Amino acid sequence: MSTANLTQVENYNYGIEKIFADAQDFLPINGTDYVELYVGNAKQAAHFYKTALGFQSLAYCGLETGNKEYCSYVVVQDKIRLVLTTPFNPDSDISDHIRRHGDGVKVIALWVDDARKAYHETTSRGAESVMEPTVFSDDQGEVVKAGIKTYGDTIHMFIERKNYKGIFLPGFEKWESEYNPKSTGLKYVDHMVGNVELGAMNKWANFYANVMGFANLVTFDDKDISTQYTALMSKVMTNGNGRIKFPINEPAMGLKKSQVEEYLDFYGGPGCQHIAVATDDIVFTISEMRARGVEFLHVPGTYYDTVGDRVGVIAEDMATLKKLGIMVDRDEEGYLLQIFTKPVEDRPTLFFEIIQRKGAKSFGKGNFQALFESIEAEQARRGTL
Repeated sequence: MSTANLTQVENYNYGIEKIFADAQDFLPINGTDYVELYVGNAKQAAHFYKTALGFQSLAYCGLETGNKEYCSYVVVQDKIRLVLTTPFNPDSDISDHIRRHGDGVKVIALWVDDARKAYHETTSRGAESVMEPTVFSDDQGEVVKAGIKTYGDTIHMFIERKNYKGIFLPGFEKWESEYNPKSTGLKYVDHMVGNVELGAMNKWANFYANVMGFANLVTFDDKDISTQYTALMSKVMTNGNGRIKFPINEPAMGLKKSQVEEYLDFYGGPGCQHIAVATDDIVFTISEMRARGVEFLHVPGTYYDTVGDRVGVIAEDMATLKKLGIMVDRDEEGYLLQIFTKPVEDRPTLFFEIIQRKGAKSFGKGNFQALFESIEAEQARRGTL
């Protein structure tokens, strides 16, 4: 059947299937293994993520486990693992990273069946190595780790753990804590967004295509993502099974400084702008987070005057969504609900997106205008617009 004879929905599905088919299979990835943030005070950061976002204690390494260089607290919620790492040595590479960037994502770890093969496939295609395949072991088995560089100081670590039964990784012990607030309903990492400098978006999109076998899921230009004052461009890259999605943003010309430019200025270069985490009940999740003190971007009340006409019938009560500031968008597959936190540290850099997909495969294009206006309002308050 030719694509000309397909219905709109069939044509959309055909397009999505073709995109995933275009992603090459030389680098199979099972999912996100963990995300490691370098932070100024890991113990306090862990308390924040537990209290505010509903994570629980999982594992720890530090002086008590024989690590004299740094400590790491691992927190978990369903399939999401965050590693929060603080150095002991003020002259270490970790300390230098924190001085330049503030708290931020250093490692996006990818769960693979064969870390040696993943390393060979990517480095043979031009990836720069940061760690050759290395075996780490303890009485619970062994883990193979290997790493490559990506944008800025961010790295991808390939994690092979099929021969390991421990709590997290060798060198870590179980973190026993009496304080474990209940979950806020977060399930898994939906996508992670990288901000890069002007002119570098295609370079890194090509990196993910040629070095890691990803395909371009969707492209947004400055006509899609813009307001009267600012704009950006983005390419969303996905792996073959769709479990890993990396939008790559770069600034576009505008009358004022865009959110990407602000990020680059305060982060000191390219890096991970936000982590999008999925939930099955966004009303519950955001109600919990708001009650725990998490701050979200303000959505203009006028947004809800017309959103119903745009997205049609949904299961959720629109008055409740308006009260919580949750946005809605629809594509050919279904609809999604999303909301964005304010930056989770003093530098206006890293933030979180909470997303619930009810069939939709897209990224909320219909919400871009309202979202950008909300971000610009925050930039104006900071004096950085």
